[in-house]
Order: sequence, then structure tokens, then C-alpha cells
Amino acid sequence: MSVMPQTTLRSAAAAPGVTAPPARSRRVRRLSGRDRLVLGLMVGVPTLIQAVLVWIPTLLSVGLSFTRWNGLDLADIRPAGLSNYTYAVEEYPPFWPALAHNIIWLVFLALIATPIGLLLAVLLDQKIRGTRLYQSVFFTPVMLSMVMVGIIWQLVYARNEGLLNHLLGTAGTSGAVDWFGDSDVNLWAALVATTWRHAGYVMVLYLAGLKGIDPSLREAAALDGANGRQTFFRVVLPAMRPINIVIVVITIIEGLRAFDIVYLINKGTNGLELLSVLVIQNLVGAGQVIGVGSALAVILLVISLGPIVYYLVRTFRRAD
Repeated sequence: MSVMPQTTLRSAAAAPGVTAPPARSRRVRRLSGRDRLVLGLMVGVPTLIQAVLVWIPTLLSVGLSFTRWNGLDLADIRPAGLSNYTYAVEEYPPFWPALAHNIIWLVFLALIATPIGLLLAVLLDQKIRGTRLYQSVFFTPVMLSMVMVGIIWQLVYARNEGLLNHLLGTAGTSGAVDWFGDSDVNLWAALVATTWRHAGYVMVLYLAGLKGIDPSLREAAALDGANGRQTFFRVVLPAMRPINIVIVVITIIEGLRAFDIVYLINKGTNGLELLSVLVIQNLVGAGQVIGVGSALAVILLVISLGPIVYYLVRTFRRAD
């Protein structure tokens, strides 16, 4: 097989009646004024809302954490250095119990609530009979606010008329447990109520991830002799890495920003102290201490960002 020389190709391209292949155009179509306006609105409006509602208040909180201010007159703002942080960590009695409760909240969601959601997703992905109904039942709590979740579980945990005490046969007796009022058990009762909602959210995310798994991966694992458990943990779960990242971030955020349900129960006191509740207690009310509340908010922000950034950096570095 002979190869036509390059000069022959040039001659053939230059010969009459022979059309050379069109060169790929490198010109980029310029956006019209209308396109620029639409693009600017699509990018600018969400960015503006994010800046006004999130970033600017965050920066203001960081700044106020280094000041003393009664929240009334801007002229009364006085620099305080690190005294607010020192007071919060060394002299503020509820700080360390609240931090411990936040850590317990996070660990409980990570080790119990999230695996329950994953288990539900795996079971409902088996195309069992009535799977749509089960999905709707488990997803219903996700559509409710945490305030509604707290109200529902107050009916479950009520001392005299609560469903749980009726099931235990202790309703109306001296042995009835005040699940939300007893400081020895109210944290765990609140965690169970939170799990009811969190597990459904995790289930939906993992169900979406399982539906997107290529069936050929499972088939290849089966041909290699892997059983169901090995296939899931070594093939399916690693293939859902984007979903895993979302779940980890959501779990950390939910564990550290928990507020609604404990504030509804007893305003975050009597064994239910959380950092988010301490922030509100110092920022709102007659005894407000803006600097201390802002310092607590910054501490909570740093604690929240730490594990999230660490996990994301390790995950993307491993992927690279």
C-alpha cells in the first residue's frame, strides 16, 4: 500500500475543481446585548441575594465579635479584642456543655441516622412491592419543618397523654417519663425526632444515586465472584462518591446548626444546650450581649467549616 506524498496532496488540493476541506473556524460568537443582560441577571441576582443575606451578615458578625455593643446606637460600639472569645471559652458556663451536645448530635446523625437512611434506600431499591408507598411514607417528614417535627414528637413524648407512655403502659402513672422534660433523656429523645426527618432525606439522596449506577458494574462484580455485600461496599458505594460528599456535608451542617427542635422543646435549656441556642440567647432579649453572641456564632462557623473543608480537600485530592 503506497502513501501519497505530501506535495501530491497539496497539488491535488490546489487543482481546479478540487475543493479543500474547510478550516475549522476559531471565531467565537459574541454575546448580544440581550444575552449579556439575561446572563447578568441570572448570575447577579442570586449573587446579590447571597451577599446580602449570607456573606455581609457573616462579615458583620465577625467584626462585632471583637467589639462591645448594646445593639442600640452605633456610636456605642467599643473595641474589645479577644475578650469575647476568652469569656465564651473560659467563663461562660453553658459553652462546654453546649459544645459537647453539638458533638453528640453530629456523631449520632453520622453513625445512626445516616446509616438508617442508607439502609432504607438499599431496601427500597430492591423493587419490592409497594416501594412507592414506602418512599412516600419515609419522605413525608422531610417536607415538614423542624418546628412541625418538634410539635408532632411532643405529642409522642408527652408525659400523661403521649403515645410512647401509652405504649409502655405508664401513661397517667408515677412511672411515666417526661421525655422532653427530663434532662437525663431529653437530648436522646430530641435526637430520635431529628433522625425521623434526617433519615428520610438521606434515603432520597441515596435512592437517586442508586438509580444512576451502571448495572454493568454489578454484573462485572458478580462475574468476579463478589457477593452482595462486597459488591455494595466495594463497587456501588464508591461509585456514589458525589452523593457521599453531599451526605457528609449535609450531616455536618445538620449536626452543628441544630436549633429549631431544641428551642421549641424548652428554649435550649435543662440539658438541651446547643451552640446555636447560645448564639440566640446572647443576641436577642433583654440581656443581649452582641459581642459574645457574635463570638459564639463565629466559633460555630469555624467548627462547621473545619470538617467540611478537610473532607472535601481529601476527597478531591484522592480523586486527582
